[in-house]
Formats: sequence, structure tokens, C-alpha cells
Amino acid sequence: MEKAVKLEGVTKRFLSTSDSQYSEALTDISFEVAKGSLTIVAGANGSGKSVLMKLISGLMKPSEGKIFTSSKPGLVFQEAGTQILGDTPREDVAVGLKNIKKPKKEIPALVEAALKNVRLCEKADFPAEFLSGGEKRRLAVASILAMERDIIIFDEPYANLDYPAVLDVNNLLSQLHSAGKTVILLTHELEKCLGLADHFLVLQKGKLVFDGKAGEALKLPLEKWSIRNPLVRYENLSDLIWR
Repeated sequence: MEKAVKLEGVTKRFLSTSDSQYSEALTDISFEVAKGSLTIVAGANGSGKSVLMKLISGLMKPSEGKIFTSSKPGLVFQEAGTQILGDTPREDVAVGLKNIKKPKKEIPALVEAALKNVRLCEKADFPAEFLSGGEKRRLAVASILAMERDIIIFDEPYANLDYPAVLDVNNLLSQLHSAGKTVILLTHELEKCLGLADHFLVLQKGKLVFDGKAGEALKLPLEKWSIRNPLVRYENLSDLIWR
């Protein structure tokens, strides 16, 4: 297996400002992600998913352990709008290319290709602030693709999205996977995406409690780890309450 990401014994500690004591957000995490795979990292709020994302991307350094990535990852944050720096999609993708010192004459064609890849050409000059939530995520991906990132990490990509936007995100994930990109998806909403995945990880309170194939997830005690079981069926009106 050719590896895109590998963690060995990774622990991350933070110093508490209240009592000057260290607490562990992640403890002794080890796993590998294959190149070209789609991996879901599931876990309840506070399980350590976002810390893991920042460690893999290089935004944080581990307190202990080693992290290997085959190339620099690109990130799509939960609030994708916060990473949009241009007034329009065209300007936003160009910002990233200028930051990595792409030759000026190459930028227009690279921007056009990236926007075409995520189906945003028609809104290339539309005010970015008025894009939908799903479109903002697609724009973030366009910037990542333009900078030729092969590892793309999504943090809670379904947050605050309506049904059509969820379908839009899933189409994008499928497209990236089919193109051979390594996709890592941090989420607790398995009912929206588990069928897309090759690889499945579960974090609970900073510890890795499962590392295996996505198909095995359906046999796991997910609710024990505060993750809703995607196989729960709705038979009548009274079932339509999350308990």
C-alpha cells in the first residue's frame, strides 16, 4: 500500500489556563491512509477530530509521535466561508496561486480549470459572500486543486447544509475520489456519506477505538461511542425523534 498519511504514536497535549495542568486531546494515535482512498474519521464533538486535522495539515505539531504526509494537504474548514479571501470565486482562487508564486501569465488558465472542476464557472465573477454553503465548500476545493494538493481534508462538510447542498458535497467527494485524490472526511453524520468510504476510523475522547474497512462500521457499537447508527430505520411518525 502506497501511503499518503501515516501517524505513529501521536499524542497532543494542551496546557489548561485555569489550573496550569496539561490535558491530552489525542493519545497515542497510529494509523495509515492509502493514496487515492477516501477515509472517514468519525467521532462525537470533543473526540479530537479537529485537532487531528490540524496535526495532519501541519497547523499544529504533536507533543509526541511522528506524522508523515506524501504531500502538503489542503483543508476545507467547517465554515468554508472563513477561508475565502477574494471578492469573487475567480479572485479567490487567484489569491492562492499568487501566494505560491505561480507565474502571473499562467494564473488565468489555472483559475478557469479549477473553477470548471468544481462547476463554478458560471459564478466566477459572482460575489463570493452570497454563495451558498455548498458552493463555498466547492470554492475552497477549487483553490486547493489549483495549488495541486493531492490530499484534501474536510472538517464536518455537512454542517448547516440543506438536502440539495449535501448531495452537492457528495458529488464533489465522489469526483475527487475518482480523480485519485486522497480524501479525509471528519464527520459524525455517517448516514450522509459512509457508502462513499474505503477506510473508517473512530475517535472517542482522544483515542482511536476503530481502524478498518468502511463496510465493517455497520457491525460496530457506534452509539456506545456517541455516534448515531446510520441503519436506524423510521417506521412511523414517533420514530422521527432523535433519542
